[in-house]
Amino acid sequence: MNVKTKRGFTLIELMIVVAIIGILAAIAIPKFSQLITKGNEANTKGNLGAIRSALSIYYGDTEGTYPSDNLSSLTSGNKYLNTVPVAKLPAVVGLNAGHGDTNLVDLQVTATDGGGWVYDNVGSDLNWGRVIARCTHSDSRGTNWSSY
Repeated sequence: MNVKTKRGFTLIELMIVVAIIGILAAIAIPKFSQLITKGNEANTKGNLGAIRSALSIYYGDTEGTYPSDNLSSLTSGNKYLNTVPVAKLPAVVGLNAGHGDTNLVDLQVTATDGGGWVYDNVGSDLNWGRVIARCTHSDSRGTNWSSY
């Protein structure tokens, strides 16, 4: 009896496996991308809370005044913050690549796209001491960044 045994996979079996892996990858990659975006948003919101907490402590320590600089007084001596945290905002088409990850503090009252933070340091303004993300578009839930 001369029986030949088959070894290995047929071409059809390999093509089916490759197709299944392709379908799974097509589902998983966008979900992974969404998780990274949501993680960066949560990081930025947490950093915004840390800056606001440091400002609140500074306000109490100085008996009712906010810093009049670009928040560098919060980091001097590492009393309130070691460094100004980074804002990990999503990239905007048409802007530079640095839009997403920066700790730049802009001294103006209204938010524009560009990354970092906006701090109102004008004592006569009603928004004095306000810090928001420097971004005019929405997060993954549809909430405008400047409303946080």
